[in-house]
Amino acid sequence: MIRRSGLATLEAVEAVLLDMDGTLVDSDAAVERAWRSWAIERGINPAEAVAIAAGRPAAATVRDLLPNADDKDVAEAAAYQLALQYEDLGDVVAGAGVGELLSVLARLDLPWAVVTSADRQLANRRLAAAGVQHPNLLVTSEDVRVGKPDPEGYRLAAAMLGLDPRHCLVVEDSIAGVQAGKATGAVVVALKGLAADIQIADLHELAELLLGAHGGVGHR
Repeated sequence: MIRRSGLATLEAVEAVLLDMDGTLVDSDAAVERAWRSWAIERGINPAEAVAIAAGRPAAATVRDLLPNADDKDVAEAAAYQLALQYEDLGDVVAGAGVGELLSVLARLDLPWAVVTSADRQLANRRLAAAGVQHPNLLVTSEDVRVGKPDPEGYRLAAAMLGLDPRHCLVVEDSIAGVQAGKATGAVVVALKGLAADIQIADLHELAELLLGAHGGVGHR
């Protein structure tokens, strides 16, 4: 489903900015395991932790779950939560259609960036585990002051690619990520039935849409 009346269209897209977890990389099970384990250790309802963690930096989620914690405690708790994820890579794989999409982006000469709420260590480990290599740019939680749903990460990625974010395509699977993309003025593509300018079942579908929009010819 395509819903768009804004400035940019698929034909005008000059770069694709992709979320990592749940979008490029199927890591949902690993993410949920880590948050459940972390929450249980602290006597927090694990379902609550999982429900608010999607698409957000660990520190932001920890702050919501531990409202009385000071900055030092939040930082330590977030670092521990991330540490639970670093080695949990056994079932982390590429999302459906990733290979096809990256081949299409290369064919169309469209640069692509990964914009993730993970820190750089976790992002590199998950991308490697999934066999996703050589993005033109990687923006992590360590590169921004405020994470999703704030648009800073997507704005930074567009700026580093030398582009207006309104001419970028943001691909997301979380409410926080969709909100971040929309706030930049980008065209937003969403998985998992989330409301966005374009809704897709998987990245195979996005690859086909981009090929159709660009006529199979690079934009440069």
